[in-house]
Amino acid sequence: MKRAIRRRSEHLAEALRPPGVKTKKKVLLPDRSAERLVPSPVFVLSSVRAGSTLLRVLMNTHSEIRAPHELHLRTLEVRPNRDYTEDVMQALGLSRKELEHLLWDRVLHHELERSGKKIVVDKTPANAMIWRRISSAWPDARYIFLLRHPQSVVESVLTRRKGSEPDAVVKEILGYITGVEEARQHLEGLTVRYEDLTADPAAQTRRICDYLGVEWEPEMLDYGKQDHGPIKPVFGDWSANIKSGEVKAARPLPKAGEIAEPLLEITRSWGYLD
Repeated sequence: MKRAIRRRSEHLAEALRPPGVKTKKKVLLPDRSAERLVPSPVFVLSSVRAGSTLLRVLMNTHSEIRAPHELHLRTLEVRPNRDYTEDVMQALGLSRKELEHLLWDRVLHHELERSGKKIVVDKTPANAMIWRRISSAWPDARYIFLLRHPQSVVESVLTRRKGSEPDAVVKEILGYITGVEEARQHLEGLTVRYEDLTADPAAQTRRICDYLGVEWEPEMLDYGKQDHGPIKPVFGDWSANIKSGEVKAARPLPKAGEIAEPLLEITRSWGYLD
């Protein structure tokens, strides 16, 4: 029933949209039956190798923003171990999905309490694949869409994963960036380009602070002076660039002829091609 209602809502939003205008209003209905301890968390939606670890350590340096390592919330599952458990929980209005959302919310709240800050950010790239679920779980969530030239992302992955098949990597990255772009079309949020972040981190972090409603702090640019937790695989980027504590320049953008064909359309729509 909920899925049918959601589909009708999406169709109605599509029908009412003026020609040529892309909606940025939320059309997904909430999928929750309990209040959240963290009603408005922030999610960075990006591909892997798109600079999300750099963005998170810059934000985590702020006195009011807690941006921990990748949390991988979607891997935290609730599994009843008795046949009757789901019926018992359903009587409380709690589906298995909602129980998982409560668990995810509790993890975010735990981080906020531990840090003593007021805003929590999750930057796990895999969130780009489950943005619909995140939006339904937290109708008041905020989003930062982090873009990077798709072919640069592919090149970065190939450099990191020696011996990887280029076609397989292109397919993988296309999945991530498609998720990011779909989220941009349905959710309100702030779009930041990795290339702009590395070229002028002061300007971009100011934009982010304005969006989150906090004062910009110049200390954000000197992230190397603070402890940001584990810098290792699965937790985020662990490259020498991140460990240096300094914002490094982005690699030169690929030329048009170097872009894999499946990535051309979205590369153009993101403004990287004329």
